[in-house]
Amino acid sequence: MRRIATFALLAALAGSMGLATVSARADSDIVSTASGNKHFSILVKAVKAAGLVETLKSAGPFTVFAPTNAAFRALEKKVGDAKFNAIVANKKALVAILTYHVLPGKVEAATVLKLKNGAKVKTVEGTPIIVHHSSKGVFVDHAKVIKTDIECSNGVIHVINGVLLPPDLGKYLTPAHHKM
Repeated sequence: MRRIATFALLAALAGSMGLATVSARADSDIVSTASGNKHFSILVKAVKAAGLVETLKSAGPFTVFAPTNAAFRALEKKVGDAKFNAIVANKKALVAILTYHVLPGKVEAATVLKLKNGAKVKTVEGTPIIVHHSSKGVFVDHAKVIKTDIECSNGVIHVINGVLLPPDLGKYLTPAHHKM
């Protein structure tokens, strides 16, 4: 019953945020699906800047926790324009951030809910994310999952309301940009 309530909550949130238009495109790869939705324009630009388009168009399969444009704007507001621009301009940091949002293999929402609360799941970047689930929803690290199981030809997208930052991101930044 609790899991059903969680899915109902996720569906309601997705509709209230205008994400109901993010639909399954099982015939399109992850990049094409994201490119076809205005809520992911910043993510798509970042994927292009990081040189990850071909990887995320490949056979995979992959699971992508996709931050919305609002999530990227919130990060920019939190860290400031200069620091945000420094991160975006640093290709190694950008690749680390983006691959921290990707799991190898296809992991659908039903599988995530079967994980032990607090489970660590290894990302393509190499560092695990922590999955939490409660009556408040499902979270990966600090970001809430707001829409699940957008099917793609090479995996699945789950929409999140925050940008995940790998714990060791500082190694890619200059000393002036280390404080996150």
